[in-house]
Amino acid sequence: MNFNPFELLKNAQNIKEQLAKVQEELKDYTATGSSGGGIVKVTVNGQLEFVAVEIDPIAVDPRDVKMLQDLIIAAAHDASERIKEMIKEKAGPLMGGMNIPGMEL
Repeated sequence: MNFNPFELLKNAQNIKEQLAKVQEELKDYTATGSSGGGIVKVTVNGQLEFVAVEIDPIAVDPRDVKMLQDLIIAAAHDASERIKEMIKEKAGPLMGGMNIPGMEL
């Protein structure tokens, strides 16, 4: 894809408005990641904020807290990756494939 910086500047305000709209829409998007075959689930919203954690009681073993911690981290990572893909799908067309510093996901 050819990139014309002058075209970008000409449309900067329009792109800014569209990105603001996408950001607002992303507040309503969520993605849930899981680990341990679904015994730990973490839900993240489109602003990469953690909004829920579900832990199956079977995962709570006081003798193996480290495993539970690892499962939570894995589920959080899975959720973050899923929401980042959603963001790329929504905002990617607006960015025209450009890699703008601070906008990479």
